[in-house]
Amino acid sequence: MDIGVVFQCDPPAKAVVELSRKAEEAGFSHVWTFDSHLLWQEPFVIYSAILAATSRVMVGPMVTNPGTRDWTVIASQFATLNEMYGNRTVCGIGRGDSALRTIGAKPGTIAEMKECVEVVRELACGRSVTYRGKELKFTWAEGGALEVWVAAYGPKALEATGQVGDGYILQLADPDIAAWMIAAVRRAAEEAGRDPEAITFCVAAPAYVGDDLAHQRDQTRWFGGMVGNHVADIVERYGSTGAVPAALTAYIEGRKGYDYAEHGRAGNPHTSFVPDEVVDRFCILGPVENHLARLKELADIGVDQFAVYLQHDSKEDTLAAYGERIIPYV
Repeated sequence: MDIGVVFQCDPPAKAVVELSRKAEEAGFSHVWTFDSHLLWQEPFVIYSAILAATSRVMVGPMVTNPGTRDWTVIASQFATLNEMYGNRTVCGIGRGDSALRTIGAKPGTIAEMKECVEVVRELACGRSVTYRGKELKFTWAEGGALEVWVAAYGPKALEATGQVGDGYILQLADPDIAAWMIAAVRRAAEEAGRDPEAITFCVAAPAYVGDDLAHQRDQTRWFGGMVGNHVADIVERYGSTGAVPAALTAYIEGRKGYDYAEHGRAGNPHTSFVPDEVVDRFCILGPVENHLARLKELADIGVDQFAVYLQHDSKEDTLAAYGERIIPYV
């Protein structure tokens, strides 16, 4: 199993670059960042510095969206980085949440996301696409390569992932939910005539190594709030019909709004509805043996990469613990 890491683009950007360099030294395979330009700094600018400071890690957003940039601009950004640094980028994409809602826009449609996946991938790989009625190609992008991994929770988004995604990103580390989601993506891929085994499955969640579980829960409770915000629309649409796992939806009954000013931040006051049990299931906390045991569970159900969200007060210690005591054993 690959182990990646996810950062927020908090200033100073040089600190994100330095953490990325340390992640590569520790053995992490991927460096991801959030992409929400009002809440954090612009990631594509920072990616160039990360790639220049490293030689091996894959770099990309977890996740970008079809709404904040023209699709040809997204493709050009990836193709340019790949030309400069040798095909070391990966595109995580979803319908859009904080990046769009904070500017007064709604998430894009699943149809838009599917089309965007194909336009961005084809252009970045130097192939021709039809976009807005025109045949387009980057003549300078010969030899480019880009995989596009789709983030999804709801039934239609999971179906779309199986139809067009090179990978699937699930933002929570509960093995039962992950198994359900992976099965849905694989089923959709088979129905679309694609090889489900060719899809990379990535689970992303906060990880915190240590013994003070109460403190770790307080530092990562924000994640349950973020996940709840993502699935709230799905619950409103599907209710308790079984279209999504009950374990994913039941806890958000106590949710009372969401403040994007606290999005993805430890201490978010709008996550008090998230119980300890959900924090423990969605995140990986506690001593090293807890992490190794959960990662084995995830690997056994087909997860290819675990991406560590490092948004808490022990970033460097957790980075080092994974490099020294976890990555060599997974």
